[in-house]
Amino acid sequence: MSSPHPKPEREAPLSVNALSERHVAALLDNAGQLGVALTRTDAGTVLADAGVHAPGGIEAGLLVARICMGGLGTVGLRASFDAAPLWPTSIEVHTSSPVLACLASQYAGWSLAATKEQTGGKKFFSLGSGPARALAGKEPLFGELGYRDAHTRGALVLEVDRLPPQIIIDKVLGDCGLAPDALTIVVTPTHSLAGTVQVVARVVEVALHKTHVLGVALDEVVEGSGCAPLPPPSPDGIEAMGRTNDAILYGGRVHLTVRHDAAAKKLAVELPSANSRDYGRPFAEIFTSFNYDFYQIDPALFAPAEVWVSSLESGATWHGGGVNASLLHQQWNGAVDDSLPDRT
Repeated sequence: MSSPHPKPEREAPLSVNALSERHVAALLDNAGQLGVALTRTDAGTVLADAGVHAPGGIEAGLLVARICMGGLGTVGLRASFDAAPLWPTSIEVHTSSPVLACLASQYAGWSLAATKEQTGGKKFFSLGSGPARALAGKEPLFGELGYRDAHTRGALVLEVDRLPPQIIIDKVLGDCGLAPDALTIVVTPTHSLAGTVQVVARVVEVALHKTHVLGVALDEVVEGSGCAPLPPPSPDGIEAMGRTNDAILYGGRVHLTVRHDAAAKKLAVELPSANSRDYGRPFAEIFTSFNYDFYQIDPALFAPAEVWVSSLESGATWHGGGVNASLLHQQWNGAVDDSLPDRT
């Protein structure tokens, strides 16, 4: 006689590479209209240029951002020309699987480097983001997450201004355990529109990473939504990188849902970027002042400007931080707009 209350079957772990395949296919199938140039290595690995030699574009950037989130997030563009908007266009992100989407996939944590001797010319360095990270599992973070993906195809996104040399492609293939024709590498320089979009789309991921740094258990976070203004890209690499960071640090707004009141209260107070000693200057200026060394910058700076944190335990919501509109407009417009006061 069967039990009237059968136990639910245990679900197989989600595969960020399998779930992102539809977005990879959309990028490749529509490359021409998206401003993306495709090439293949002799062994069949696809290299998708979304801003190095090809123009790239906002639509391409949205697809790349969805790839980066392992198919577990929605990423869209919102335009607002109402009275005194923070900025005319913004990127909006949501995920119901924030830990997997943001930390196991989207986070740019895989360091890939080659010397000029290895490349036969110029040294190469890039941080890899996207679902293929979870196949390689080279970062200590995956041990903490207790997650590894197992899939026969993978995609990796590189934020760099040149296509990767073969030695880097071979390393990715080996570490991921993929056949050459089962790997797609997307390249999105920050000075391109696509690159700007995919970096700004990390607004929720930045909040998840700061949550981890603050020591809050990651399984506390069950939902994540956010938005950040989409700045104009700059032809200067440092300035372009600065603008994308400023968009999140001074204009990013995130709403997290967590399990318990204690976590919600802590995050509302400690998560916003204004807690950092380095807060208040444009990121490019901060980066330059530390001799271009990210590791000298106060880690507390890497966070959204404003947060709302709702608790399932009580149904209450706590709020912290605020956007710094004048700093953004001074950097992107060249002048402060007095009709856009800071919302601190």
